[in-house]
Amino acid sequence: MFAKVDVNGDDSAPIYRWLKETIPGDIGWNFTKYLVNAEGHVVKRFDPQESPESVGAALNELL
Repeated sequence: MFAKVDVNGDDSAPIYRWLKETIPGDIGWNFTKYLVNAEGHVVKRFDPQESPESVGAALNELL
């Protein structure tokens, strides 16, 4: 269980600041997803409207 944290603005949590520095843009909704490779690099950002299949296809490319 996680505590509520800010994802945008001056009080955003460090993980979200890092994600948004890597692929710029505010996170508009809590179902925004980021794909991170084995080396810890952000590969792609997925907006909430993108299907799980599109996330799966990108994940399969990394495996």
